[in-house]
Amino acid sequence: MSRRVVGVTLDNLEHLSKHSRTCVFWELAPHLKEQAEEFGDTEFEKEAWVSSVLLEWGSCGRIIYLDGIPAGSVFYAPPAAVPRSLAFPTSPASPDAVLMTGLEVLPEFRGGGLGRVLVQTVAKDLTRRGVKAIEAFGDNRPEVDGPGCVTPTDFLLQVGFKTVRPHPRWPRLRLELRSASSWKEDVEAALERLLSSVTVSAAPAEPSFKPV
Repeated sequence: MSRRVVGVTLDNLEHLSKHSRTCVFWELAPHLKEQAEEFGDTEFEKEAWVSSVLLEWGSCGRIIYLDGIPAGSVFYAPPAAVPRSLAFPTSPASPDAVLMTGLEVLPEFRGGGLGRVLVQTVAKDLTRRGVKAIEAFGDNRPEVDGPGCVTPTDFLLQVGFKTVRPHPRWPRLRLELRSASSWKEDVEAALERLLSSVTVSAAPAEPSFKPV
């Protein structure tokens, strides 16, 4: 099966699931979200948010396709662009981190590691942009409300996040990103240790017999 990940743009928003396309849990403050759901158009609000972040900050989402079929998506942005993040008991997010918000893999595609691929793609993009870490608010009890807009804590822990501020329901987790230069330094240090452990003698070996 072929797998492809692309950046979210205004042209491919229609490839998002209906849930992801209309969920403005992260994009609006709680009272504005309620107003949009009751009187407004949440799909329009989501599009407006994506347009604003793309213009002011850059790429803020990824869509993953399996054999050409949209199978899941993820969004991420600086904390200042994520109004809902201030409403969590474990707020605020660290100023040096980018927040990963809505992550979804459609039910028929779950269990195949696509969620991990999405996180890795986000990490690669942000590392290239010089970001130090990704943070996310986790849900310790996702079964309470059913599938929602907050990523289950267990999944975040499985893909490498570590808890930085615990909470019975809404912990904040962090994934440190390593720059290309730090990887290079680690590789060079490992090579140096390897070479120092190998000694090569330049002197000829002693003969194992005596001449007659």
